[in-house]
Amino acid sequence: MKFVILGFDGPEGEARRKIHRPAHLARLEPLDAQGRVVLAGPLTDKAGSLIVIEADSFEEAQRFAQEDPYVRFGVFERVEVHPFMQVFPKAALPS
Repeated sequence: MKFVILGFDGPEGEARRKIHRPAHLARLEPLDAQGRVVLAGPLTDKAGSLIVIEADSFEEAQRFAQEDPYVRFGVFERVEVHPFMQVFPKAALPS
């Protein structure tokens, strides 16, 4: 199942992001190596970040989000996790 993780930066998010970015990326790399990161990156309006991952359950996706360094070190002041159904690109749809 796919899940969208939306992380919304707190008031000091931009400054903290620079400090904790290496740990945040290091946490995503093993999941990416497993092919479970669909996409991830910062929102260009500096509101936060968007991550789409494959997880076995909502609980697993939520746990992954809550354990992210950006959450633990106060980059994000709020995180939302939502189930997601991919429609495009069609090549990614199950046959």
